[in-house]
Amino acid sequence: MASIERTAYPRLKQRLSKAELQDFYTPTLEEKFFIRENARSEEPQLHLLVQLKTFQKLGYFPNLEDVADSIIKHLRTSMSFKDEIFPLVIPRTLYRHQSLVRQFLEVENYHKSARKLIIKAVYNAANVMDNPADLINVAIEELIKNRYELPAYSTLDRLVGRIRSLVNRRLFQTILRRLNLTQISTLEKLVEPDSQSYRTPYNSLKQLPKKATLKHLQELLTHLEWLVGIGDFKEVLQNISPLKIKHFYAQAKALDAREIKDFADAKRLTLLVCLTHRSQIKARDALIEMFIKRMAKLHQKGKDALHMMRLKQMGTTEKLISVLSNMLQKVDLQQSDAKVGKNIKNYFGQQDLEVLLQDCEAVSAYFGDNYFQMIWQFYRSHRQTLFRLVKTLEFTSTSNDQSLIESLAYLIENENKKSEHLKAESDLDFAAEKWKQIVLKTVDGLPVFDRKHFEICVFSHLAQELKAGDIAIQDSEEYADYRNQLLAWNDCQPLIKEFCAEMNLPDNQTDFVENLKNELQKTAEIIDRGYPKNTALSVDEKGNLVLRKIEKQEISAASKALESAIVDRMPERNLIDILSNVQFHTNWMRHFGPLSGSDPKLKNPLERYLLTLFTYGCNLGPSQAARHMRGIISAHMISFVNHRHVNLKKLDAALVDLLDNYHRFRLPKFWGDGKHASADGTKYDLSEQNLMAEYHIRYGGYGGIAYHHVSDLYVALFSHFINCGTWEAVYIIDGLLKNDSEIQPDTLHADPQGQTTTVFGLSYLLGIELQPRIRNVIDLIFYRAEKKKKFKNIDALFSETIDWNLLETHWKDLMQVVLSIKVGKILPSTLLRKLGNYSRRNRLYFAFRELGRVIRTKFLLKYISDKEFREEINANTNKVEAYNGFSKWLNFGGEILQENDPEEQEKLIKYNTLVANALIFQNVIDQTRIIKNLMLEGFEVKAEDLKILSPYLTAHIKRFGDYVVDLTEVPPPLDIEYTFSI
Repeated sequence: MASIERTAYPRLKQRLSKAELQDFYTPTLEEKFFIRENARSEEPQLHLLVQLKTFQKLGYFPNLEDVADSIIKHLRTSMSFKDEIFPLVIPRTLYRHQSLVRQFLEVENYHKSARKLIIKAVYNAANVMDNPADLINVAIEELIKNRYELPAYSTLDRLVGRIRSLVNRRLFQTILRRLNLTQISTLEKLVEPDSQSYRTPYNSLKQLPKKATLKHLQELLTHLEWLVGIGDFKEVLQNISPLKIKHFYAQAKALDAREIKDFADAKRLTLLVCLTHRSQIKARDALIEMFIKRMAKLHQKGKDALHMMRLKQMGTTEKLISVLSNMLQKVDLQQSDAKVGKNIKNYFGQQDLEVLLQDCEAVSAYFGDNYFQMIWQFYRSHRQTLFRLVKTLEFTSTSNDQSLIESLAYLIENENKKSEHLKAESDLDFAAEKWKQIVLKTVDGLPVFDRKHFEICVFSHLAQELKAGDIAIQDSEEYADYRNQLLAWNDCQPLIKEFCAEMNLPDNQTDFVENLKNELQKTAEIIDRGYPKNTALSVDEKGNLVLRKIEKQEISAASKALESAIVDRMPERNLIDILSNVQFHTNWMRHFGPLSGSDPKLKNPLERYLLTLFTYGCNLGPSQAARHMRGIISAHMISFVNHRHVNLKKLDAALVDLLDNYHRFRLPKFWGDGKHASADGTKYDLSEQNLMAEYHIRYGGYGGIAYHHVSDLYVALFSHFINCGTWEAVYIIDGLLKNDSEIQPDTLHADPQGQTTTVFGLSYLLGIELQPRIRNVIDLIFYRAEKKKKFKNIDALFSETIDWNLLETHWKDLMQVVLSIKVGKILPSTLLRKLGNYSRRNRLYFAFRELGRVIRTKFLLKYISDKEFREEINANTNKVEAYNGFSKWLNFGGEILQENDPEEQEKLIKYNTLVANALIFQNVIDQTRIIKNLMLEGFEVKAEDLKILSPYLTAHIKRFGDYVVDLTEVPPPLDIEYTFSI
């Protein structure tokens, strides 16, 4: 049975705040008239009102004994009834009242038609999703949408359980029928132990990639070849939902060979097929990631070698300069040509001309920045492995340009040639000019390729274009053809009008471009007129922009006194108690449970979930945490709960519950309105044997980046864990789109790392106002709307003009992308990874870049002209930086994330986000109560004093000692936190 707490099935709360009673249970004048018209005396009237208001809240009629006394008291007061009036009626009146409520609310009772309706909806949903709670929510949504009364929860649970089992059985049987005997035999061997080692190949299916070394690249290639040898299951899984496949993959990944053998044949083989299929995809993605990193490493070694060569040749260069200097001293232009020639000849007669010539050739060979010719000495050890890689994978071009694909085929064809040169039978249009200089040669009057440099050239551009999305990998995920993830244009056309109306955009290319042009021109004109009054901005004759720094705002003595008083009174708490309190107020851990979605078969599940959240949220690790828990829970149980009962989706759902409850607090409204969020990353160390670990110049050291989206209300809305080598701006939009809480920002701030022209363009189309902090405005380009248009004061700022024809031409491409994102076909990060400045042929890159130039220029004009605007951006970005330090303080178990699985790494970051937000939640409760008490004591509290407060308080928190959960202590209600005012 699926726990009711994990579903959207409405339930009555027994403890309600005054605000909740006022909002949900106060009858309107129309409802009072309905009550008095259909019931004569006070007791039936109160009963009818209870039935009406509880049905409005729940969608069904609860048992009267389940209705909280506070609700009945509130309803009694709203009708001005005496305290001795109770909602008591005979059964016949009860049925009549329920019928009246249905008529009044225009709702039908649950009957056969409703049952048929939800059977169809749940059956269709069960072919895509698997969690029973999600399927029950589908049924609830369908009933509410069609205005049906909800049946008892047990009715929905039984119905959904039968449908889900039916769908899964049919799916398992379908896959079983599609498998041939050879495939079945191969799959069964995966869970059979070896006669000598007693180990099964099953765990090898879950093998994780290691650091991107040549040895590990070779091992991963071997692993992929073994995976492919198990079988190609694309046809077996044809027409089965990718989400369903991913669910079965996650389920199989969490099991061991002994457990999976206990399943029936059809289910066992289905799990093995999905695990193998997804493992093949992930291995290809990891292989390309390693390949790209290895090629980058080879190029870095080439650059280093060139630098060392130049250092070594400094003496030779100085010697040649000395020779030239002495020779020039021998030249007197006043003398005859014969005399000058004789002097030069006599001078060079004293030199070893052959040695001088060799020295000149050596210096000339390494003159300039073309380090490509230095790569060969490092490439040779990789050659065999790289050829093996490109013969293992299937590459396709995502544009009409096939030159690189053709060159790759030509390269493979000539792999075993030993000659120094190859016939120039391949097109080098894809290659950079510096590559052509060393690859193209002329021998006996015929063009040829320098074979070794041609190989490196092809592999280098292959890595570059895989990263840019110009080349795709068959049967990959991260490096698949992004075009296949976009909505077809025919599917986009019906959506454009409604989408553009929602985003307040013109719905055709001509008006779209004209509107942008007018906005850019108008903004520039306004800034130009206001320039003389702008004391913080100046532009010199060369066009250099000088922007005065933001002055630090002084905090008043009254604000400091309030802050100090609050800090002194904050009650001492430990983190376990805080998590327990937040669980009581939000019930956020209702989302944790087995992947099957059924009730947890654990002893004291809530206690185990709290301790697991604490363990991983503070990066203690199961073994270290268990030693401090007085034998309550073992390290094995903590690890078991983490792997079997918690995944990324469940952590995100728990976060939404916390955020929605936090949003009801009054105090955070003094800090912001929830319409602004800031994104920033902080580095976490990883173990070296990790594919994600990479050196980050800005942060220093190896690791990964925890990328947080933090509201102006101080809570984190979403968290990612990303590669150090990834430009942070790629993930800046994802966090807002994946945020399902009631806190929905429309303005996004970031550091300079969080902005590119493509991000500005995509944000604009999605209705997100991107407002990053800019450090060096002078280094950015301002674009004119029209080349001939000049400005009196700020004309020197503008250096280039927008290509409006490009935007009009690719308007359909822009709409196709943004609509694909809106309907969930593709994530912004998936697209933005392909739209870096290394993309040469991607038309989307050029279209989004041009749109972004318009939007960024408008932003920059406002940024340089509005001091308050800059201060607001700075204040919001300071919040996310403070949050990074706050969350790191809670990560006291260790500085290194020990997990190598990317999914587990992201889970650790999300665990930490939950713990950090829980502490913020508790701090706001405590701060609110302290402020209320201070006011009662006569302390003057003003709104401007509250604005400087922060919930990032830690001095009163105990992090160390024994960790014990006490779920029996009930925290006080939160009425004050919701309603207090200044």
